[in-house]
Amino acid sequence: MSPQETMITDQKQSDDVIFRSKLPDIYIPNHLPLHDYIFENISDFTDKPCLINAPTGEVYTYADVHATSRKIAAGFRNLGVNKHDVIMLLLPNSPEFVFTFFAASFLGAITTAANPFFTTAEITKQAKASAAKIIITQSQYAGKIKNLQKDGVSIICTDSSEDCLCFSELTQSGEETEQHTTEILPDDVVALPYSSGTTGLPKGVMLTHKGLVTSVSQQVDGENPNLYFHREDVILCVLPMFHIYALNSIMLCSLRVGATILIMPKFEISLLLEQIQRCKVTVAMVVPPIVLAMVKSPETEKYDLSSVRVIKSGAAPLGKELEDAVSAKFPNAKLGQGYGMTEAGPVLTMSLGFAKEPFPVKSGACGTVVRNAEMKIVDPDTGDSLPRNKPGEICIRGQQIMKGYLNDPEATAVTIDKDGWLHSGDVGLVDDDDELFIVDRLKEIIKYKGFQVAPAELESLLISHSDINDVAVVGMKEEGVGEVPIAFVVRSKDSSISEDEIKQFVSKQVVFYKRINKVFFTDSIPKAPSGKILRKDLRAKLANGLIDELSLK
Repeated sequence: MSPQETMITDQKQSDDVIFRSKLPDIYIPNHLPLHDYIFENISDFTDKPCLINAPTGEVYTYADVHATSRKIAAGFRNLGVNKHDVIMLLLPNSPEFVFTFFAASFLGAITTAANPFFTTAEITKQAKASAAKIIITQSQYAGKIKNLQKDGVSIICTDSSEDCLCFSELTQSGEETEQHTTEILPDDVVALPYSSGTTGLPKGVMLTHKGLVTSVSQQVDGENPNLYFHREDVILCVLPMFHIYALNSIMLCSLRVGATILIMPKFEISLLLEQIQRCKVTVAMVVPPIVLAMVKSPETEKYDLSSVRVIKSGAAPLGKELEDAVSAKFPNAKLGQGYGMTEAGPVLTMSLGFAKEPFPVKSGACGTVVRNAEMKIVDPDTGDSLPRNKPGEICIRGQQIMKGYLNDPEATAVTIDKDGWLHSGDVGLVDDDDELFIVDRLKEIIKYKGFQVAPAELESLLISHSDINDVAVVGMKEEGVGEVPIAFVVRSKDSSISEDEIKQFVSKQVVFYKRINKVFFTDSIPKAPSGKILRKDLRAKLANGLIDELSLK
């Protein structure tokens, strides 16, 4: 870059409108390994309940969780797990998920987690892409991954199984990892969730010790923190731990403050309400579909839910009608929303309605940018920084964002620019009170109940069918779930493939939330001169009810 170009760039940066938290920055000890940071204050609550396993009622204290994780780390070491090796978790919510995550952290190893309902093809793709050395699962899912054993992948089941090592055997050595010290650097990767980012196929998001320590600290540390959690709280964890929202904002944040986590492996409305009443849940971390279920279910009236003081919704925007309905059902609870994405570590903004000196919560707002971070809104066409109340792409910068995509420097460069700004692909505006409102999104990702569905992944699958000549996949809004994937299909010459045949072809190869909801047959797919699919045009036709223009047959 020439001196003149450098001067122009510096001038442009100085003209940027930067948004910061209403709360002051804090000291963040992000030189510590994640496990040392999370358990830094454990001596203050060693015997306090840490995990409650809802299906069995079993309670694990903080001492139990710390010691068990250490022993499992020693067991992994005996199996040959070393620093930077990858352990895959293919589990529903369970204590074993927590033990394994921290055991890997103690060793300087990396955890990647996948939905146990994924198909064999989906699991295999992630296991191979991440170079997983060990997979922890339950016997009911072991059949999906037997094919990986021939590649040297070890399978460990948390329940009894004749075909794989039993998880309990990992603790039999009686050792703990204090006998072995592993140097862990702040920039070492500790978690590898998979995300499609703003576009394309799922990619491994490299989250470091420094990044996750920063993210957790931004949420719960400091003298005047935005405390969703107190040490006395019982935190509901029904959201899947393999998703970054639950992993970070429930599991890690709860353990940092010494709260108790109620672990539920699946969502079932009556059981959920029963557990809230029985365990006196005080904080419910949810997503809009769960909010909708709680609001609409007549079961809600049968239980005492007065213990709930905080309901925090994330993963997708919550409308005003649902906000009002929640307030009616949970009169003692404050409602807040947040905004995040996996690549951002994941939290970008949080409601400040729970701080020691709370700020008013605006309906529909996602809160203000987290502490020790910067946010700006940019014009997606020019890249220029925009002032308040002007919608543009949301960008975030700080120590919490990802290191990059695993083995994909090109995708990393597209997402994180040379000045360290992570481009979210979401369109929003910041109002006069520093509150962020999500307006739209640039990114192509479909959000079904908070789960990501990458159009490119489904298109790649569909185009492999001999009866399909071209295809485009977009999201269509549907109440209660957010969006569902639909496909616009150009049949091959002389083909008469039906909608049901296409749906069945896809459903056999993907997890339930990626299944095609509708198929529209058309003569062509709208594309730019570059060949890029004009999804915005297709979504506009759906929104305007102009489906008949697509030559449906």
